[in-house]
Amino acid sequence: MMAAVWSPVLLLLQSLLLGFLSGDAAADLTDGNSEHMKREHSLIKPYQGVGSSAMPLWDFMGSTMLTSQYVRLTPDERSKEGSIWNSMPCFLKDWEMHVHFRIHGSGKKNLHGDGFALWYARDRLQPGPVFGNQDKFHGLAVFVDTYPNDETTERVFPYISVMVNNGSLEYDHGKDGQTVELAGCTADIRNSNHDTFLAVRYSRGRLTIMTDIEGKNEWKNCVDISGVRLPTGYYFGASSATGDLSDNHDIISMKLYQLMVEHPPDDENIDWTKIEPSVSLLKSPKDNVDDPTGNFRSGPLTGWKVFLLLLAALLGIIVCAVVGAVVFQKRQERNKRFY
Repeated sequence: MMAAVWSPVLLLLQSLLLGFLSGDAAADLTDGNSEHMKREHSLIKPYQGVGSSAMPLWDFMGSTMLTSQYVRLTPDERSKEGSIWNSMPCFLKDWEMHVHFRIHGSGKKNLHGDGFALWYARDRLQPGPVFGNQDKFHGLAVFVDTYPNDETTERVFPYISVMVNNGSLEYDHGKDGQTVELAGCTADIRNSNHDTFLAVRYSRGRLTIMTDIEGKNEWKNCVDISGVRLPTGYYFGASSATGDLSDNHDIISMKLYQLMVEHPPDDENIDWTKIEPSVSLLKSPKDNVDDPTGNFRSGPLTGWKVFLLLLAALLGIIVCAVVGAVVFQKRQERNKRFY
Protein backbone atom coordinates (compact mmCIF):
# COMPACT_ATOMS: atom_id res chain seq x y z
CA MET A 1 0.00 0.00 0.00
CA MET A 2 2.76 2.46 1.01
CA ALA A 3 4.75 1.70 -2.16
CA ALA A 4 1.69 2.37 -4.27
CA VAL A 5 1.31 5.79 -2.65
CA TRP A 6 4.98 6.79 -2.89
CA SER A 7 5.63 5.62 -6.46
CA PRO A 8 3.54 8.20 -8.38
CA VAL A 9 4.52 10.97 -5.96
CA LEU A 10 8.22 10.32 -6.45
CA LEU A 11 7.78 10.17 -10.22
CA LEU A 12 5.99 13.53 -10.12
CA LEU A 13 8.74 15.06 -8.00
CA GLN A 14 11.44 13.73 -10.32
CA SER A 15 9.74 15.06 -13.48
CA LEU A 16 9.16 18.45 -11.84
CA LEU A 17 12.80 18.76 -10.82
CA LEU A 18 14.17 17.68 -14.19
CA GLY A 19 11.76 19.90 -16.08
CA PHE A 20 12.64 22.91 -13.95
CA LEU A 21 16.38 22.43 -14.24
CA SER A 22 16.37 21.82 -17.98
CA GLY A 23 14.08 24.79 -18.63
CA ASP A 24 16.16 27.15 -16.49
CA ALA A 25 19.41 26.05 -18.10
CA ALA A 26 18.01 26.41 -21.58
CA ALA A 27 16.93 29.97 -20.78
CA ASP A 28 20.51 30.88 -19.91
CA LEU A 29 22.13 29.28 -22.95
CA THR A 30 22.58 31.32 -26.09
CA ASP A 31 24.23 29.91 -29.17
CA GLY A 32 27.18 32.15 -29.96
CA ASN A 33 26.49 31.77 -33.67
CA SER A 34 23.05 33.35 -33.23
CA GLU A 35 24.46 36.60 -31.87
CA HIS A 36 25.18 39.24 -34.47
CA MET A 37 26.94 42.53 -33.87
CA LYS A 38 25.02 45.52 -35.21
CA ARG A 39 27.62 47.96 -36.49
CA GLU A 40 25.16 50.83 -36.76
CA HIS A 41 24.80 50.70 -32.96
CA SER A 42 28.43 49.82 -32.13
CA LEU A 43 31.42 52.01 -31.30
CA ILE A 44 34.65 50.20 -32.24
CA LYS A 45 38.19 50.95 -33.32
CA PRO A 46 39.42 52.40 -35.54
CA TYR A 47 37.21 55.35 -34.75
CA GLN A 48 36.14 57.50 -37.65
CA GLY A 49 36.45 61.25 -37.32
CA VAL A 50 39.48 61.37 -35.00
CA GLY A 51 40.72 64.92 -34.81
CA SER A 52 37.38 66.41 -35.81
CA SER A 53 34.19 67.38 -34.02
CA ALA A 54 32.05 64.87 -35.92
CA MET A 55 31.77 61.08 -35.90
CA PRO A 56 29.55 58.94 -38.14
CA LEU A 57 26.53 57.45 -36.30
CA TRP A 58 27.64 58.97 -32.98
CA ASP A 59 27.18 62.44 -31.52
CA PHE A 60 29.01 63.80 -28.51
CA MET A 61 28.86 66.91 -26.42
CA GLY A 62 30.41 68.64 -23.42
CA SER A 63 33.91 67.65 -22.45
CA THR A 64 33.89 64.46 -24.56
CA MET A 65 37.14 64.01 -26.47
CA LEU A 66 37.75 61.53 -29.29
CA THR A 67 41.24 60.02 -29.60
CA SER A 68 42.60 57.07 -31.58
CA GLN A 69 42.54 54.84 -28.47
CA TYR A 70 39.45 55.86 -26.50
CA VAL A 71 36.52 58.23 -26.15
CA ARG A 72 37.07 60.27 -23.00
CA LEU A 73 33.80 61.46 -21.50
CA THR A 74 35.48 63.54 -18.81
CA PRO A 75 39.13 64.31 -18.05
CA ASP A 76 40.53 64.13 -14.53
CA GLU A 77 39.39 67.69 -13.84
CA ARG A 78 36.69 69.25 -11.69
CA SER A 79 33.23 70.23 -12.91
CA LYS A 80 33.30 68.47 -16.27
CA GLU A 81 30.54 66.53 -18.02
CA GLY A 82 30.31 64.83 -21.36
CA SER A 83 28.37 62.22 -23.26
CA ILE A 84 28.29 60.23 -26.48
CA TRP A 85 25.09 59.01 -28.14
CA ASN A 86 24.25 56.73 -31.01
CA SER A 87 22.29 58.67 -33.65
CA MET A 88 20.34 55.57 -34.78
CA PRO A 89 17.33 54.41 -32.75
CA CYS A 90 17.44 50.71 -31.91
CA PHE A 91 14.43 48.60 -32.95
CA LEU A 92 15.73 45.25 -31.65
CA LYS A 93 13.53 43.51 -29.10
CA ASP A 94 16.38 41.37 -27.77
CA TRP A 95 19.93 42.67 -27.49
CA GLU A 96 23.18 42.57 -25.58
CA MET A 97 25.60 45.48 -25.17
CA HIS A 98 29.27 44.87 -24.33
CA VAL A 99 31.13 47.93 -23.04
CA HIS A 100 34.91 48.14 -22.71
CA PHE A 101 35.71 51.02 -20.37
CA ARG A 102 38.38 52.43 -18.08
CA ILE A 103 38.10 54.66 -15.01
CA HIS A 104 41.39 56.04 -13.71
CA GLY A 105 42.88 59.09 -12.12
CA SER A 106 45.28 60.54 -9.59
CA GLY A 107 42.80 60.74 -6.72
CA LYS A 108 43.38 58.50 -3.74
CA LYS A 109 40.76 56.45 -1.90
CA ASN A 110 37.40 58.26 -1.66
CA LEU A 111 38.91 61.32 -3.36
CA HIS A 112 37.68 60.64 -6.87
CA GLY A 113 34.39 60.70 -8.74
CA ASP A 114 31.82 60.42 -9.86
CA GLY A 115 31.51 57.57 -12.36
CA PHE A 116 29.58 57.14 -15.59
CA ALA A 117 26.22 55.90 -16.85
CA LEU A 118 25.08 53.73 -19.74
CA TRP A 119 21.74 54.63 -21.27
CA TYR A 120 19.00 53.14 -23.38
CA ALA A 121 16.76 56.18 -23.43
CA ARG A 122 14.06 57.92 -25.44
CA ASP A 123 15.83 61.31 -25.46
CA ARG A 124 19.51 61.83 -26.22
CA LEU A 125 21.98 64.69 -25.89
CA GLN A 126 20.07 66.13 -22.95
CA PRO A 127 22.54 67.42 -20.33
CA GLY A 128 21.48 67.24 -16.71
CA PRO A 129 22.34 66.29 -13.12
CA VAL A 130 22.37 62.49 -13.48
CA PHE A 131 25.94 61.64 -14.46
CA GLY A 132 25.79 64.39 -17.05
CA ASN A 133 22.34 63.43 -18.39
CA GLN A 134 18.80 64.61 -17.72
CA ASP A 135 16.73 63.51 -14.74
CA LYS A 136 13.23 62.00 -15.09
CA PHE A 137 14.31 60.21 -18.26
CA HIS A 138 12.43 57.49 -20.13
CA GLY A 139 14.24 54.16 -20.42
CA LEU A 140 17.03 52.18 -18.81
CA ALA A 141 20.12 53.44 -16.98
CA VAL A 142 23.09 51.49 -15.64
CA PHE A 143 25.12 53.57 -13.20
CA VAL A 144 28.78 52.83 -12.50
CA ASP A 145 29.14 54.97 -9.38
CA THR A 146 32.60 55.42 -7.88
CA TYR A 147 31.88 57.82 -5.01
CA PRO A 148 29.47 57.32 -2.05
CA ASN A 149 27.58 60.55 -1.40
CA ASP A 150 25.57 58.89 1.36
CA GLU A 151 27.96 58.55 4.31
CA THR A 152 25.56 56.19 6.09
CA THR A 153 25.37 53.61 3.29
CA GLU A 154 26.53 50.06 3.86
CA ARG A 155 27.23 49.50 0.18
CA VAL A 156 30.83 49.16 -0.93
CA PHE A 157 31.91 51.47 -3.77
CA PRO A 158 32.49 51.46 -6.72
CA TYR A 159 28.93 50.24 -7.13
CA ILE A 160 26.91 49.29 -10.22
CA SER A 161 23.15 49.86 -10.06
CA VAL A 162 20.15 49.70 -12.41
CA MET A 163 17.19 52.01 -12.85
CA VAL A 164 14.16 51.88 -15.16
CA ASN A 165 12.19 55.10 -15.51
CA ASN A 166 8.99 56.19 -17.25
CA GLY A 167 9.77 59.87 -16.70
CA SER A 168 8.24 60.08 -13.23
CA LEU A 169 11.17 59.12 -10.98
CA GLU A 170 13.94 61.39 -9.75
CA TYR A 171 17.49 60.20 -9.13
CA ASP A 172 18.57 61.18 -5.61
CA HIS A 173 22.30 61.90 -5.63
CA GLY A 174 22.35 62.31 -1.86
CA LYS A 175 21.31 58.66 -1.52
CA ASP A 176 23.31 57.50 -4.57
CA GLY A 177 20.06 56.52 -6.29
CA GLN A 178 19.18 53.96 -3.64
CA THR A 179 15.49 54.95 -3.58
CA VAL A 180 15.06 54.06 -7.27
CA GLU A 181 17.62 51.26 -7.56
CA LEU A 182 16.26 47.93 -8.78
CA ALA A 183 19.39 45.92 -8.06
CA GLY A 184 23.16 46.30 -7.98
CA CYS A 185 26.54 44.96 -7.01
CA THR A 186 29.98 46.07 -5.88
CA ALA A 187 32.68 46.15 -8.58
CA ASP A 188 36.34 47.06 -8.10
CA ILE A 189 36.87 48.81 -11.44
CA ARG A 190 38.96 51.93 -10.75
CA ASN A 191 42.67 52.20 -11.65
CA SER A 192 42.67 48.60 -12.79
CA ASN A 193 45.79 47.10 -14.35
CA HIS A 194 43.74 45.04 -16.80
CA ASP A 195 40.80 45.59 -19.12
CA THR A 196 37.36 46.10 -17.58
CA PHE A 197 34.11 45.14 -19.30
CA LEU A 198 30.40 45.42 -18.63
CA ALA A 199 27.64 43.49 -20.40
CA VAL A 200 23.97 44.47 -20.43
CA ARG A 201 21.54 41.89 -21.82
CA TYR A 202 17.83 42.40 -22.39
CA SER A 203 15.78 39.50 -23.70
CA ARG A 204 12.13 38.53 -23.28
CA GLY A 205 11.65 40.80 -20.29
CA ARG A 206 14.78 39.64 -18.50
CA LEU A 207 17.54 42.15 -17.72
CA THR A 208 20.99 40.77 -16.91
CA ILE A 209 24.17 42.68 -16.12
CA MET A 210 27.54 40.95 -15.99
CA THR A 211 31.09 42.14 -15.36
CA ASP A 212 34.50 40.98 -16.53
CA ILE A 213 36.84 43.05 -14.36
CA GLU A 214 39.38 40.62 -12.91
CA GLY A 215 41.46 39.94 -16.01
CA LYS A 216 40.27 36.33 -16.17
CA ASN A 217 38.27 36.67 -19.40
CA GLU A 218 35.11 35.41 -17.71
CA TRP A 219 31.76 37.00 -16.93
CA LYS A 220 30.38 37.27 -13.41
CA ASN A 221 26.74 37.97 -12.68
CA CYS A 222 25.88 41.34 -11.16
CA VAL A 223 22.15 41.85 -11.76
CA ASP A 224 19.39 39.51 -12.94
CA ILE A 225 15.83 40.89 -13.02
CA SER A 226 12.69 39.56 -14.69
CA GLY A 227 9.55 41.46 -15.53
CA VAL A 228 11.32 44.37 -17.28
CA ARG A 229 9.50 46.02 -20.19
CA LEU A 230 11.45 48.28 -22.52
CA PRO A 231 10.22 49.73 -25.81
CA THR A 232 12.06 49.70 -29.09
CA GLY A 233 13.16 52.86 -30.86
CA TYR A 234 15.28 54.26 -28.00
CA TYR A 235 18.94 55.35 -28.18
CA PHE A 236 22.12 53.96 -26.63
CA GLY A 237 24.53 56.34 -25.00
CA ALA A 238 27.07 56.93 -22.25
CA SER A 239 27.62 59.97 -20.06
CA SER A 240 29.77 61.09 -17.15
CA ALA A 241 30.23 64.04 -14.83
CA THR A 242 32.74 65.24 -12.25
CA GLY A 243 32.21 67.67 -9.39
CA ASP A 244 34.67 68.66 -6.70
CA LEU A 245 36.27 65.25 -7.25
CA SER A 246 37.27 63.88 -10.64
CA ASP A 247 38.55 60.98 -12.75
CA ASN A 248 39.20 60.08 -16.35
CA HIS A 249 36.16 58.21 -17.69
CA ASP A 250 37.01 56.45 -20.95
CA ILE A 251 34.84 54.38 -23.28
CA ILE A 252 36.97 52.13 -25.47
CA SER A 253 34.19 50.25 -27.24
CA MET A 254 30.45 49.66 -27.20
CA LYS A 255 29.35 46.56 -29.13
CA LEU A 256 25.68 45.77 -29.60
CA TYR A 257 24.60 42.23 -30.47
CA GLN A 258 21.21 41.12 -31.70
CA LEU A 259 19.93 38.06 -29.83
CA MET A 260 18.01 35.61 -31.99
CA VAL A 261 15.30 34.28 -29.69
CA GLU A 262 11.73 33.13 -30.25
CA HIS A 263 8.76 35.14 -28.99
CA PRO A 264 5.16 34.01 -28.42
CA PRO A 265 2.87 34.55 -31.42
CA ASP A 266 0.93 37.20 -29.49
CA ASP A 267 4.02 39.43 -29.44
CA GLU A 268 3.59 40.03 -33.15
CA ASN A 269 0.51 42.13 -32.41
CA ILE A 270 2.32 44.44 -30.00
CA ASP A 271 3.57 47.86 -31.05
CA TRP A 272 6.90 47.74 -29.23
CA THR A 273 7.56 51.44 -29.84
CA LYS A 274 4.55 52.34 -27.66
CA ILE A 275 5.51 50.27 -24.61
CA GLU A 276 5.98 52.22 -21.39
CA PRO A 277 9.25 51.44 -19.55
CA SER A 278 8.32 49.48 -16.43
CA VAL A 279 9.30 46.69 -14.07
CA SER A 280 6.95 44.19 -12.42
CA LEU A 281 8.22 43.99 -8.84
CA LEU A 282 6.66 42.66 -5.68
CA LYS A 283 7.37 46.05 -4.08
CA SER A 284 8.16 49.55 -5.26
CA PRO A 285 11.84 50.44 -5.71
CA LYS A 286 11.27 53.08 -3.01
CA ASP A 287 10.71 50.23 -0.54
CA ASN A 288 14.15 48.85 -1.35
CA VAL A 289 16.19 48.07 1.75
CA ASP A 290 19.89 48.38 1.09
CA ASP A 291 21.86 45.14 1.21
CA PRO A 292 25.67 45.51 1.35
CA THR A 293 26.03 42.28 -0.61
CA GLY A 294 24.42 43.97 -3.59
CA ASN A 295 21.21 41.93 -3.60
CA PHE A 296 17.74 43.42 -3.95
CA ARG A 297 15.70 41.98 -1.10
CA SER A 298 12.39 43.08 -2.54
CA GLY A 299 13.02 41.71 -6.02
CA PRO A 300 10.75 39.35 -7.94
CA LEU A 301 10.64 35.63 -7.26
CA THR A 302 13.61 33.95 -8.87
CA GLY A 303 13.47 30.51 -10.46
CA TRP A 304 14.86 28.76 -7.41
CA LYS A 305 12.41 30.50 -5.06
CA VAL A 306 9.52 29.36 -7.22
CA PHE A 307 10.90 25.83 -7.28
CA LEU A 308 11.32 25.77 -3.49
CA LEU A 309 7.73 26.95 -3.04
CA LEU A 310 6.52 24.19 -5.37
CA LEU A 311 8.69 21.66 -3.56
CA ALA A 312 7.28 22.70 -0.18
CA ALA A 313 3.74 22.40 -1.53
CA LEU A 314 4.52 18.98 -3.00
CA LEU A 315 6.02 17.75 0.27
CA GLY A 316 2.87 18.88 2.02
CA ILE A 317 0.80 16.81 -0.41
CA ILE A 318 3.09 13.81 0.21
CA VAL A 319 2.66 14.09 3.98
CA CYS A 320 -1.11 14.32 3.63
CA ALA A 321 -1.15 11.33 1.26
CA VAL A 322 0.97 9.20 3.59
CA VAL A 323 -1.11 10.11 6.64
CA GLY A 324 -4.29 9.41 4.71
CA ALA A 325 -2.95 6.05 3.53
CA VAL A 326 -2.00 5.03 7.07
CA VAL A 327 -5.40 6.02 8.45
CA PHE A 328 -7.16 4.17 5.63
CA GLN A 329 -5.08 1.04 6.22
CA LYS A 330 -5.81 1.09 9.98
CA ARG A 331 -9.52 1.35 9.29
CA GLN A 332 -9.38 -1.57 6.86
CA GLU A 333 -7.64 -3.74 9.46
CA ARG A 334 -10.15 -2.70 12.11
CA ASN A 335 -13.09 -3.52 9.84
CA LYS A 336 -11.66 -7.00 9.12
CA ARG A 337 -11.86 -7.88 12.83
CA PHE A 338 -15.64 -7.65 12.73
CA TYR A 339 -15.95 -10.41 10.12
